[in-house]
Amino acid sequence: MAMPENRRRIWSRLNALRVGTVVCFVLLAIGFWYLQILQHERFEEMAENNHQRTLALRAPRGAIVDRNGTLLVENRHALRVSIVREHAKDLERTIALVSEIAGVDIEQLRVAVERGRREPSYRPLVLIEDATLAQVAALTARRLDSELPEVVVEEVPTRQYPSDAVAAHVFGYVGEASDAQLTDQITPGTIVGQSGVERVYNSLLMGLDGARRVVVNSTGREMRTLEEIAPVQGRRVQLTIDYDLQKAAEAAFREAGFNGAALMLDPRNGEVLVQVSLPSYDPNAFAAGIDRETWASLNTDTLRPLQNRTIQGRYSPGSTFKIVVATAALEEGLIGPDFTVNCNGGATFFGRRFACHLRGGHGRMDLRHALEKSCNVYFYTLGNMLGVDKIHEWAEKLGLAGRTGIDLPNEQESLVPSTAWKLERTGERWYPGETISVSIGQGQVSVTPASLALMIATVANGGTKVTPHLIKAVDEGQGWQPVQPPAVADRVAFRPETLDAVRDGLWLAVNGAGTAGRARIAGRDVAGKTGTAQVVSNQGRQAAKNAGMDVRDHGWFVFFAPKDNPEIAGVVFAEHGEHGYLGAPIAKHVMETYFAKRDGMPLPGLRAVPPALPEFDPDIPVGSPVALDILPPERAVSGAGTD
Repeated sequence: MAMPENRRRIWSRLNALRVGTVVCFVLLAIGFWYLQILQHERFEEMAENNHQRTLALRAPRGAIVDRNGTLLVENRHALRVSIVREHAKDLERTIALVSEIAGVDIEQLRVAVERGRREPSYRPLVLIEDATLAQVAALTARRLDSELPEVVVEEVPTRQYPSDAVAAHVFGYVGEASDAQLTDQITPGTIVGQSGVERVYNSLLMGLDGARRVVVNSTGREMRTLEEIAPVQGRRVQLTIDYDLQKAAEAAFREAGFNGAALMLDPRNGEVLVQVSLPSYDPNAFAAGIDRETWASLNTDTLRPLQNRTIQGRYSPGSTFKIVVATAALEEGLIGPDFTVNCNGGATFFGRRFACHLRGGHGRMDLRHALEKSCNVYFYTLGNMLGVDKIHEWAEKLGLAGRTGIDLPNEQESLVPSTAWKLERTGERWYPGETISVSIGQGQVSVTPASLALMIATVANGGTKVTPHLIKAVDEGQGWQPVQPPAVADRVAFRPETLDAVRDGLWLAVNGAGTAGRARIAGRDVAGKTGTAQVVSNQGRQAAKNAGMDVRDHGWFVFFAPKDNPEIAGVVFAEHGEHGYLGAPIAKHVMETYFAKRDGMPLPGLRAVPPALPEFDPDIPVGSPVALDILPPERAVSGAGTD
């Protein structure tokens, strides 16, 4: 009886052994499949890198030139220090030694190493992007002594911008790709555009990296080159910017002592000729790998030099907004050019009085002279006739609401309120008194300088809302190929009498007895409009000053020239410039430079910008009390009608 029991026990053990053997062979097969097939390329690369190393050869970015072919952005050679971690016996010691020898913050090196943790250890990891000769000499000496065999020094192309930082916000800057920017083509350590044109047209400018495969010995020292694939330089890009005009604009800003913004374009096609934002920064600091102290100082600077005020700053447009109101009233057929309003220094709406800037009043004004003298009462009246929704509709048609579509990153939307907007945003109805403030560019109107430039260009060209753009042509090695300009955003068929009346009024503002006489150029028929906008209300001014806030008014000047066949149009925004007319000389200098270049004449020198007039600024109205039953409580303040 014992024999069958023993057989069963033996057969059970044999079956368990068979199953175990099969499982082992299956696991071995899976392991071989994983190692030999699925991970074949990885392990082959690792095996090769025991005696070979593949070094990336960075492609030079494409050069950037202006509309006339003037070289603006090019490349220079720089020295880059990297580390091969597989040759580092003690990584922390290596980092500390490189920090000590090169004089680089150790935390900066640790961050660089941490970012590349997921990369294979045999690939060089960049530690110092733009090393000095002294740093390279010191590190190379230690490397030759076999103290730092893991350190690699390479010569790489690095971006070089104009030394005077002109047009910094146009060009933008480059830097190492962030984690969010990584793709199959963009790997850790790749330099990409981070702002401005460099970012928007990165795919054109970046080029294609090459590679060099070398044999190394056991200490990581290169013995010979096996193969080298040359990098392909990025494509050259031609901008619409005119560098002479750009320099003229920035020099005039600095002469006037203003920060601010300007955008000037060809109203016929939307080509941007000038784009200024001040204060600025030096993009060369980023090309070399910006240090933490410089980056921190730029980000904590209260003047916000990294902000492109032209497309990211939003401000009340003041009296420049009267162009929109005038155009809307004419096009809606509510008035004709000869419609008059009597200004005696103020007007009553909804039982309350709103003041004009001229205490004694302008007398009886038609539309042309209301634009010339910037009469608030006239435009209060038009705004009340139109209503806020019609004002919003025409602001949108003229390019003053929403975004312009300019080919620069992070453009902000301009805001011109409507009843629907307020209801959605606050759940409250629109108060009639708010329209009175909106009609002179105050209240809840908040626009970018770029949108004001588009508005005046639309008026200048007769109703075509072009799309501002900065790229003109691309060279892929066969010469310049023009880039198709963006499609026209909209067209408005203005009545001839509308254009005539508005253009006449803006011409009078410059060439008559208006507020923009400092932009007058003999024989050029400049047309324009000044605007002055409060930063805070009259009631909050003292408290804001006590808190250290700059409460000086902002100044605006919009323009085009010549009046009947405009070739240049734009805006000058003087941040805390106090008076709108002080921006006019800046525009004048740029226009004089433009016409001198066009006519083949010597470029004009920069004149000193005249100081503010000692007498009362004719473009700044006097605030008036507004009743709580007309405006909501948060807007019912004295000065709500201030320009």
